[in-house]
Amino acid sequence: MKVLVAVKRVVDYNVKVRAKADGSDVDLNNVKMAINPFCEIAVEEAVRLKEAGVATEVVAVSVGPKACQEQLRTALALGADRAVQVEVDGVVEPLVVAKLLKGVVEKEAPQLVILGKQSIDGDNNQTGQMLGALTNMAQGTFASEVKVDGDSVSVTREIDGGLQTVKLALPAIVTTDLRLNEPRYASLPNIMKAKKKPLDVFTPDDLGVAVTKHVTQVKVEPPAERQAGIKVEDVATLVDKLKNEAKVIA
Repeated sequence: MKVLVAVKRVVDYNVKVRAKADGSDVDLNNVKMAINPFCEIAVEEAVRLKEAGVATEVVAVSVGPKACQEQLRTALALGADRAVQVEVDGVVEPLVVAKLLKGVVEKEAPQLVILGKQSIDGDNNQTGQMLGALTNMAQGTFASEVKVDGDSVSVTREIDGGLQTVKLALPAIVTTDLRLNEPRYASLPNIMKAKKKPLDVFTPDDLGVAVTKHVTQVKVEPPAERQAGIKVEDVATLVDKLKNEAKVIA
């Protein structure tokens, strides 16, 4: 069974993100970049499936500029067998990413596609679902447990009311949640081996996809600083302040 894992290059989650002075975008100058944490969980799950003898090959794929090859090499060091980059400059919207991933799916014909449920930059939580719609593949989102059994996969997913288990016929798409696993660290020998593993590069034209924009980013600014709380003497004063100062009730 071939497993395709999507990987995204994002600002490291330990870095405090700052907006540019002109408010045009996030300041990425000299900022440490890393694999999106949810994507790292997806890579770990794919590698565990291979170690368990369920998967025979793990292919990592990323959509982005040439710099995202760094994250693909990290995925290779974590256990992926080979990597595919779809080279696109600038910000790519989830719908376009889904279309590009569909092109890779058609080339690779994986039985299982694993993605992080969302990225920590755009925080959209859209690509996996859009990919499912475009490929007409079954999907299990927000997975906290994945079990492959023959031609099907059981996904325990986290929902508002608790846990729900769905059984999907392969090929299928799974998006990962935080509690699915704990990603491993790449060892130095594996980091060195990753440099020699194959990495193919495609363009959107190779996949027959036009990169278009549907959303315009108007402004990026930090959230307003929170003001210190105060104590009130009674409920009437509290209601008055919520109504007339905070204006959160009518």
